[in-house]
Amino acid sequence: MRLLLVTVSLAFLAGVLAAQQAPDTVTLAPVVVTATRLPTAPDAVPATVTVLRGTDLEEQGLHALLDALRMVPAAAVVQTGSFGGQTSLFLRGGESDYVKVLIDGVPVNQPGGAFDFSSLTTDNVDRVEIVRGPASVLYGSDAVTGVVQIFTRRGAGGSGAGQAVATVRGGTYGTWIWDASASGGRPEASYSFSVSRFTSDGIYAFNNQNRNTVFSGLARIAPDARTDAILSIHYDDNAFHFPTDGAGNPVDHNQFSYGSGPTVGVDVGHYLTPRLEARLLLALNQTDAGFDNRPDSVADTLGFYFQNLDHTSRASADLRANLRLGGATVLTGGTAVELESQRGLDNTGGQVDVRRRNAGYYIQAVTDLDQRLSLTVGARVDDNERFGTYTTVRLGAVYRLPGSTRLRVSAGNGFREPSFFENYASGFAVGNPDLKPEHSRSGEIGIEQGFAAGRVTAAVTVFDQRFLDMIDYNPGVAAGTPNYYNVAAATANGLEAGLQFTPAGPLSMAASYTYLHTDVTNPGFDPS
Repeated sequence: MRLLLVTVSLAFLAGVLAAQQAPDTVTLAPVVVTATRLPTAPDAVPATVTVLRGTDLEEQGLHALLDALRMVPAAAVVQTGSFGGQTSLFLRGGESDYVKVLIDGVPVNQPGGAFDFSSLTTDNVDRVEIVRGPASVLYGSDAVTGVVQIFTRRGAGGSGAGQAVATVRGGTYGTWIWDASASGGRPEASYSFSVSRFTSDGIYAFNNQNRNTVFSGLARIAPDARTDAILSIHYDDNAFHFPTDGAGNPVDHNQFSYGSGPTVGVDVGHYLTPRLEARLLLALNQTDAGFDNRPDSVADTLGFYFQNLDHTSRASADLRANLRLGGATVLTGGTAVELESQRGLDNTGGQVDVRRRNAGYYIQAVTDLDQRLSLTVGARVDDNERFGTYTTVRLGAVYRLPGSTRLRVSAGNGFREPSFFENYASGFAVGNPDLKPEHSRSGEIGIEQGFAAGRVTAAVTVFDQRFLDMIDYNPGVAAGTPNYYNVAAATANGLEAGLQFTPAGPLSMAASYTYLHTDVTNPGFDPS
């Protein structure tokens, strides 16, 4: 399906003669944060990282983040049906629940890793960082094949002038997008926020409407040179109507799914000494989601009718310290605690009310030696209320050769905790409270070469992954016996190649190629 949009926009700039004032900011060298949780120069990061800039996404007219993720090497984005349909991201051949998703550091996956990308938009996005490879050392469960982190745009932080933009777009399939945003501030206090609404009739002739309303905001204060605090709020409210049955036939006139909820993060940092920084991240993600498929009419008595509503919550606190040992060496130590819960009911009388606690303890060392060699080493122990402890490690190195050549190598492991359904299901399926986490062992080697004074960059990465203790469903058990067990295994390996050309001026071009080979080494209970 292809959506054609026509755009009309209005922009407002606050401040007296703001456009004529001399700029009071400077352009900083780019950094990436997600790979190490520290602002790090891209050429010192051993992991494979892709950065999508919010301004680039706006210039390309992309509203749905899923369309931007399609441009990432080794990323497969799969959407069911029309706009608003369930959307999953598969990185490097791993499962869709092997990707940790963060908004300003706040985890937004369902417990057990699942995440639907269909409602994420590019509104008020500063950048999106996509890290490929295991990152459980820093982020715990779900970061098996990678991490996607969305950073909300910060206010200008300059002279205090603010700006506002309002846009209306209309297109095919009865599609309309309204959005408005504003930002401004000074170095000691800044803000940005946006609100948007997407509506569409969908690609089917009936019952295919989609609506999605999103608010995104961020406020930052820095009362002095040693202290800063950030409040990030994201809220979405969506509904997706779909007429298709299990075979894809458009037959149902009123079934739909829906969801809404906030994502809130408070990130506070303070330098206790010039070399020692403490940071505290408080995070909350809540979702009220459900499915509604009532009879189409009083004469409709042959279908499967179902209604349910689930309230899912993840609340966490992460406290860490960064110790700078002179030069480019940083030691990080931290602890994180998280409470996950889910309450739900349906029209058959089924109810669920479950929760579990997770705690993690991690360390990391990042250093540069002689401006040539960068090393990253980390380890973490997670203590899960259901399966006990699990240890993850990560090692990485970057070596910069003369002539703009960079060699990278990294290795590590990751894990995914069982979902609430896999642990606690009842009814059609029975959960297994004794499940272990699924886990992986991964490694990669890469080389990057710059040409023409950095205007052209070529890169090749080879990776290998082993997925173990994968959870599989056994349909042949006796009634009342658990259906889920850790029995399956798989491998995924391949190659990523990319070429980027950035000549003088606004033009830039990029191309990428991915080769992926997957193999199910243990099919579990599936003989096919």
